[in-house]
Amino acid sequence: MSAIILQMACVAGLLGSAVLAIVLSRSKGATAVIYGMTLAVSALALIASLRWLLGATASAADLTLPIGLPWLGAHFRLDALASFFLVVVNLGGATASLYGLGYGHHESAPHRVLPFFPAFLAGMNLVVLADDAFSFLLCWEFMSLASWALVMAHHRETGNAKAGYIYLVMASFGTLALLLAFGLLAGPAGDYGFAAIRGSAHTTHAAALVLLLMLLGAGSKAGLVPLHVWLPLAHPAAPSHVSALMSGVMTKVAVYGFIRVVFDLLGPPTWPASAVVLFLGSVTAVMGILYAMMEKDLKRLLAYSTIENIGIVFVGLGLALAFQANGMKLAAALAFTAALLHVLNHSFFKSLLFFGAGAVLTATGERDMDKLGGLIHRMPFTSAAVLAGCVAISALPPFNGFVSEWLMFQAVLQSPELPQWALKIMVPAVGAMLALAAALAAACFVKFFGIPFLGRPRSPAAEKAGEVDRYSQAAMFVLAALCLLAGILPGLVIDALSPVSLEILSGRMPIQADEAWLSIAPIADSKSSYNGLLVMVFITVAASLAVYVIHRFASRALRRGPAWGCGFADPTPAAQYSSVSFAQPIRRVFGAFAFDARDHVEMPPPGDTRPARLRIELHDRIWEVMYQPIAAAVALSSERLNRLQFLTIRRYLSLVFATLVMLLLVLAIWS
Repeated sequence: MSAIILQMACVAGLLGSAVLAIVLSRSKGATAVIYGMTLAVSALALIASLRWLLGATASAADLTLPIGLPWLGAHFRLDALASFFLVVVNLGGATASLYGLGYGHHESAPHRVLPFFPAFLAGMNLVVLADDAFSFLLCWEFMSLASWALVMAHHRETGNAKAGYIYLVMASFGTLALLLAFGLLAGPAGDYGFAAIRGSAHTTHAAALVLLLMLLGAGSKAGLVPLHVWLPLAHPAAPSHVSALMSGVMTKVAVYGFIRVVFDLLGPPTWPASAVVLFLGSVTAVMGILYAMMEKDLKRLLAYSTIENIGIVFVGLGLALAFQANGMKLAAALAFTAALLHVLNHSFFKSLLFFGAGAVLTATGERDMDKLGGLIHRMPFTSAAVLAGCVAISALPPFNGFVSEWLMFQAVLQSPELPQWALKIMVPAVGAMLALAAALAAACFVKFFGIPFLGRPRSPAAEKAGEVDRYSQAAMFVLAALCLLAGILPGLVIDALSPVSLEILSGRMPIQADEAWLSIAPIADSKSSYNGLLVMVFITVAASLAVYVIHRFASRALRRGPAWGCGFADPTPAAQYSSVSFAQPIRRVFGAFAFDARDHVEMPPPGDTRPARLRIELHDRIWEVMYQPIAAAVALSSERLNRLQFLTIRRYLSLVFATLVMLLLVLAIWS
């Protein structure tokens, strides 16, 4: 059986699981059956796509089905780029299914989740495999509708209906932008096959417009600022394993769409296009992590963090465009590989952290960090896995997040060789913004782990929490292990990505398997290198030696005493740092221009026994400046147009006649 047929058979298996879920959704064993089936199918698709990627097959596999447009059919294609993103999709699907085997038993409305979960996975697979514009858009919309249904699974909870509505509007806007982009790519001939588009020449103006439309279409799904507004609403509204898929996987399908069109179908890039992508990526990275820093909701924080990481990926893609436009193949391959590696790494640690947030939600019923605390004693396995994810997403060695961001900075350091002065100035500034985003991310995830897991319980729910089921733990530890393995053996992953770089850019990074001691050298040994394995050994030996010295030479006496309570004799959990107080220094530095932040202190007069109150006022300027006026205009126009529903039959006929006359006039002028 050819690889493309096996992948399509796996898609058929997922769609069959969705149909079966409709039949079984209200039965007691439905959760185990459906998630077991999706786990098996996703694992099979993962193995097949990984085998294709590592096999470095020279020719792509094609399949045409007699469905879709009558003169076109439905074209599907498996190449190196598609196989890499199928690895991301199906690895995420397999771990989410494993997590769902345990988490799904706590689901209050499984009949609203089970049919759409495998359909969502099938939609993402089909988007990656599609090889014509009609199939791509149809599968893209199918993916969007399936994920919207999962967001609306708990529609009776406060805010979820609004989240679903905004997500649907933004998804429709993105699809419209993609439709226009493919229309421009097809040109007057109207051939929507990717092979024909790839072989066509596109004018500079058409290419610039297609780039803009792809940034709107794929960028809205990925979460580029200012098109990010749906992420912090929709991702927390969905069940936690679905949130992991939407944040860790679906946003990467959007990145795939951008790469497929801009790098593959559009033809050779120009350097101004790279400047636009670099600007949007760097702004997205900084704004995303600033939003995350202000949050106290676990899942909203993770959603905003996804925006930051999408910004990092687009910075890598922008660098690749800049280097490719100037014929710098090695530097372009470095930046492109760094972006792809961060796509893979983010799917690992973001899925892990959403699983951890789901475990906390299952154990306590709370997402508010200020109502948690002390969970490291009550949920030790979950705490260990979440700690690994926090270290990875903070880009600390020896975990995987450090490697991809280090490669990104190595690509930034190649910018002095660019001939354009605009890029010579811009790229170092973008590197500085990446460094700022990385520092803020480390602070953010100190908060993410420290407030819920350390200290004392801040609520009875946190005090009574217990460890989650073994399936959920297994899914988290699988991802934690992958974060560590990709960090200490990055050369193997980089070499596995080389077929993608060769296919898209006709260039690749140096072969990392030739380096001694499993090191990586992105350009040359004489310039820079990194060895994750040696770093891990050094950290392990140094930490073990420190522990030995302390226990060997320090006092063995066990001393217990009350914690310092800022002068209060009987400290309470309320005296601990909260998420709001932890973020206060960052809020004071960046809050004025980013959020129009204000602190309101209500201090009672002397002798008044009422407690003092601190109220934080934050504004989402992008929402207020861009989206609120649009929403108000739509509401006003809808109210005015509502009068058309109450016209008489003669007025309706007059309106139809006037419209017909206007259309005929337009046609006459056009011809």
